[in-house]
Amino acid sequence: MPLKESWRWFGPNDPVSLQDIKQAGAPSVVSALHHVPHGEVWSKEEIKERKDEIHLAGLEWDIVESVPVHESIKTRGRDCDHYLENYRKSLKNLAAHGISTVCYNFMPVLDWTRTDLNYRLPSGAVALRFDWTDLAVFDINVLKRAGADRDYPREVLAEVPLRYSQMNKARLEELKEIVLMGVPTEKGISVETLTASVATYQEIGKQGLRENWAYFMRSIEDVCEEEGITMTMHPDDPPYAILGLPRMVSNLEDLLYLTQEVPSSHNGICFCTGSLGAGLNNDLPGILEKIGHRVHFAHLRNVNKDMMGNFHESEHLDGDVDMVKVVRKLIAISLQRNRPIPFRPDHGHQILDDLGKTINPGYPAIGRLRGLAELRGVIYGLERL
Repeated sequence: MPLKESWRWFGPNDPVSLQDIKQAGAPSVVSALHHVPHGEVWSKEEIKERKDEIHLAGLEWDIVESVPVHESIKTRGRDCDHYLENYRKSLKNLAAHGISTVCYNFMPVLDWTRTDLNYRLPSGAVALRFDWTDLAVFDINVLKRAGADRDYPREVLAEVPLRYSQMNKARLEELKEIVLMGVPTEKGISVETLTASVATYQEIGKQGLRENWAYFMRSIEDVCEEEGITMTMHPDDPPYAILGLPRMVSNLEDLLYLTQEVPSSHNGICFCTGSLGAGLNNDLPGILEKIGHRVHFAHLRNVNKDMMGNFHESEHLDGDVDMVKVVRKLIAISLQRNRPIPFRPDHGHQILDDLGKTINPGYPAIGRLRGLAELRGVIYGLERL
């Protein structure tokens, strides 16, 4: 196939086993050492243990998602150089075991953000959802961020009092946990930590965050070149500034800045159709035309959004993103390179036997299997045109 299938696996505690993935037909997994605290060195021994476990199941591990970038690096804090050195050591240790593609992000404090992890669709399936009014309720009434009301349109602010009055204590606590969650398998943060971080990032701003990212990339450039490592930046999710935190990878302008500011070949992009697809003005096939030559990994999922920018994650082929056009362009890039671009079916609906099971939010087995089957059909069809 012109694109290489993969599947995200969160490690031994993932409810979806390696045997499940093997049955899905994907030849490789995307994984990480989620139990290692952010900023600590990934040892060769732990990397080998994880890789051996995956290999024993008959699968490959050649993409890391992700080696987290410590907050001290994002803020250029006093411990920045210490954590940069640790990052370089981790990259060297990964390369020693043949892992040369690293997916990462530079989102301040939080990873991907949603407001509802159990959004019920008309079919009965369960999806992830992001709602601006819910976020504003959290921002204004839970986080109590100074000046938060200036960051939302009037239409959203007009809905906040009623929405807040309709939320009982349990729903407010649930909303807080969801927003502060971060990566599903890692511990979330506290309201106090987020408040302190917002103050720090207000001083840094978007341009300062960009400059700190460029410092990070140039600091690891020698290791990447020596070890043949490609870093692939994941876009912001959602692709907007939220909660007073700046964003720097949300649209074509941002992606062009990344590729031009650090033109080295190790500076690549993870093309996430769900993250970019949530942007009201993002034309994904058009973005690929401009930056496709820097794409070395893809997350394929879809979203349905309204004019306010609220969205839920849809079926892989039934959303606002023209997945056929995107896949066609990814195939063309792969054929031009004579090397398949790896992709994974990103997120998925909770359906059938997965309803009611304990899962990592967005990562049920059957919903992703359906997505993979649909994407596989698109790829096979396009190959034969």
